[in-house]
Amino acid sequence: MYQYVFFDLDGTLTDSKEGVLECVRYAIEAMGRPAPEGPELLRFIGPPLQDSFARYCGLSREESQEALRLFQERYVPVGQFKNRPAPGIAEMMGRLRKRGLTLALASSKTESQCVTICQRFGFAPHLAVIAGSSGSRDQSKAEVIREAMGRLGLTDPRPCLMVGDRKYDVEGARECGMDCVGVEFFGYAPPGELEAAGAVAVVSTVAELESFILARGGTNT
Repeated sequence: MYQYVFFDLDGTLTDSKEGVLECVRYAIEAMGRPAPEGPELLRFIGPPLQDSFARYCGLSREESQEALRLFQERYVPVGQFKNRPAPGIAEMMGRLRKRGLTLALASSKTESQCVTICQRFGFAPHLAVIAGSSGSRDQSKAEVIREAMGRLGLTDPRPCLMVGDRKYDVEGARECGMDCVGVEFFGYAPPGELEAAGAVAVVSTVAELESFILARGGTNT
């Protein structure tokens, strides 16, 4: 039975594509490199950006850190507000909390931005913990999940469930010893990615996600 639910942010609670991709382009072009287009650019949504700059643009570690700085330069004042929540997700979180579940955010996005976005869209009142990466570097999903667990005083991952939209969420959860349910609200993951990574289930709507969680968690009727 799940008692703790950890949510990813981009692609899970919100559709952040417009703002993220605009700022990725800004950073890459500011580095004097051609920005990827179409499906190639979508690969930047989900994994830590510093890793993606290196993997998809061929940047060195130092160059990737500079690209991340440039991304934040544009994202903080502009990009983070080009975002929209999954319809009904905040209301679902409220119902889960009333059922006795403890909810937390575990995102590779910078924590200060996570807090701002969660407050903006009404997620914050339902979250016992909002954990994100430090401002100096992107952190792996597993590192952020462990940070959220630590703030909740948890050492046993078995009552915990991760909810995410990419294989990085599934793999990070597995590294921490917890299950992960994959969501396909906005279609960021390639077909079959979540299943191949080992998600315990893959859902397409907020209603399906709620049904999955309530069938396996909560303490109150």
